[in-house]
Amino acid sequence: MGNHTCPWWLGYLLINPVRRWLQNPAAILRPYVREGMTVLEPGPGMGFFTLEIARQVGPSGRVVAVDAEPRMIAGLKRRLARAGLLDRTDARLAPQDSMGLNDLRGKVDFTLAFFMVHEMPSASRFFAEAAEAMKPGATLLLVEPPGHVKKERFEAEVQAAADAGLTIVDRPIMRRSYTALLKKSAV
Repeated sequence: MGNHTCPWWLGYLLINPVRRWLQNPAAILRPYVREGMTVLEPGPGMGFFTLEIARQVGPSGRVVAVDAEPRMIAGLKRRLARAGLLDRTDARLAPQDSMGLNDLRGKVDFTLAFFMVHEMPSASRFFAEAAEAMKPGATLLLVEPPGHVKKERFEAEVQAAADAGLTIVDRPIMRRSYTALLKKSAV
């Protein structure tokens, strides 16, 4: 997945319960995630959103969480096991040059790209891989932090998504964030 990722120790700060006051995972995910879905979460860290996604997809759903940092994946698996959600989650270590999603081609219902595309070596490559994993009609929620990403860069990411066949269907309002809900064409 690249070498621009946050250090593993930052994962502990990102799962701090105080963060829920600013970004409530259940409220953010509720409009997009339903029971039985297959959800892709690249860059999950130690699972601030992953645990809630796993709860919302239920026992018949599946979460595929992909991270480049082995210690993030290890921490995520520990948290999932403690919560009793490991059986519905595939927490994967990404290969060096991709997200390693070949087995998901056309199977993903929803992708959460929360505060992570700016860390990828190539937004174009990221969106191409994500789009290939998505079913026709599937959606991707792109959220970036203005503190790390300038508006122009965010719009360049949206263009990279468009180049990969994803179309903007909404610009959900999220405090202190740039957002776009993208959809893969149904063809």
